[in-house]
Amino acid sequence: MRKKTTPPEAPAGPPADSAEVMRRLATAMPSPQCELEHKDAWTLLVATILSAQSTDRTVNAVTPLLFEKWPTPEHLAAAPREEVEAVVHRTGFFRNKAKAIQGASLAIAERHGGEVPRDMVSLVQLPGVARKTANVVLGVAFRVAEGIVVDTHVMRVAQRLGLSAAKVAEKVEHDLCAALPREQWIDGGHRLLLLGRYVCLARSPACQDCPLSEICPSRQGAALGTVEQRCAATGALVASRGGAGGARPGS
Repeated sequence: MRKKTTPPEAPAGPPADSAEVMRRLATAMPSPQCELEHKDAWTLLVATILSAQSTDRTVNAVTPLLFEKWPTPEHLAAAPREEVEAVVHRTGFFRNKAKAIQGASLAIAERHGGEVPRDMVSLVQLPGVARKTANVVLGVAFRVAEGIVVDTHVMRVAQRLGLSAAKVAEKVEHDLCAALPREQWIDGGHRLLLLGRYVCLARSPACQDCPLSEICPSRQGAALGTVEQRCAATGALVASRGGAGGARPGS
């Protein structure tokens, strides 16, 4: 049974070494994957917009019907608004989201020849697309490292590791980009997200099971087992939830 811990308000020690953080997380999650189901950059963009204030599981339950009914940006842009709202209703804020995904799809169809743009400036000009959504699409669909995706999970992990004291996503992203080499922005950021989603929980972080326990200034209690065992267990946990393959055999 997981022992409940109370997260500290601020790290109690010096920041974790970012290189060691990345090394351990890469061992635990060598191939992190986006948990939003998608076929291409456009379906990923739509799914990411729908995921705001929702869960990936809910979005994944909604998008198959959405893309079956309207399989291209042109089709979705031309669909009756009330029908789109009915399909995405479960994701919450359905009116705003329906407007956003139709507006973005229309812009993609009319301004970009039906193709999702591959640069930050063009992406954030699409309706409903802010920097976080653009980073998801650029990183996952195109492997373009323009920044790091910072959601509530990444922000929490970065703060607990002492890698950022900022309270605003853009500032946390700036701090993480400064701490990590560009080649780790995509997968490294994704690993931080998955760790926060499944191990470094908001209310009761599983510090004793965390691969970063010994180097985390916010840890509570002693780690269980070896680093290698915790990396393998974390990888298996994340893989079971659909977020990536686990640790490599023997790692």
